[in-house]
Amino acid sequence: MVTDRDWHTTFRPDIPSSARIYDYFLGGKDNFPADREAAEEIAGYLPSIRAAAQWNRAFVGRAVRFLVKEAGITQLLDIGSGLPTKGNVHEVAHEVDPEIHVVYVDHDPVVLTHARNLLAKERNAVIIKYDMRETDNILADHELRHQFDFTKPVGLLCVSMLQFLPDADDPGRIIARLLAPFPAGSHIALTHGTADADPYVKDAAKVYDEATTKLWPRTKNKVLAMVDGLDLVEPGLVWTPQWRPDPGDTVPANPADSYYYALAARKR
Repeated sequence: MVTDRDWHTTFRPDIPSSARIYDYFLGGKDNFPADREAAEEIAGYLPSIRAAAQWNRAFVGRAVRFLVKEAGITQLLDIGSGLPTKGNVHEVAHEVDPEIHVVYVDHDPVVLTHARNLLAKERNAVIIKYDMRETDNILADHELRHQFDFTKPVGLLCVSMLQFLPDADDPGRIIARLLAPFPAGSHIALTHGTADADPYVKDAAKVYDEATTKLWPRTKNKVLAMVDGLDLVEPGLVWTPQWRPDPGDTVPANPADSYYYALAARKR
């Protein structure tokens, strides 16, 4: 098990990174031999993992369009944004309205470097460096407060992130804390890994014991408990390809091969 955690401040390509493993599954180039080795081990347990990563990524675009077009959200907070790739949150949002404000949060040094380069000329999108558990620091950050109006609803995105928190960190409390200063009409959209339909997910999760972050798959009921007190948006909690597919999208014959649950919920 990895005990050397200086990767938070020092570039460590020898330690597999959850962000870079995900990048590899998406067909990206911002990964290293340690990441690829871990990813291939995971793929040995989960043969549909590359497709699952694509479905998970496609959910981001659909969720952002829902938040800005249907829910009327004008500011988006993306927690654990990961390495920039095609269809980033600000790109999708700004296709609808260039005035939408986007704040990304991550603490991986490679993610931060790439994202800052990408966002250098963006007026309404920034990235700030925090662990998702640092909710008070995130909400107090001067760049976030420059971008956001706390009297307006926020759209919170936690895509493929909450499974990297143990129960002791209480992911539901973190969601509640991040939404707390914003008014009714705020939303969260999330995806979460699960072993409900495939027990091999638990074996794959053990690969992350040697990575920058461990992984805890959760059951349907545990994922639902994270948004207790919020109103689920139709179609509720479903597999990622089933969540509001776009016209022309093909939902796989076995959507559980996505390995991820997806939902959106609204603050009352």
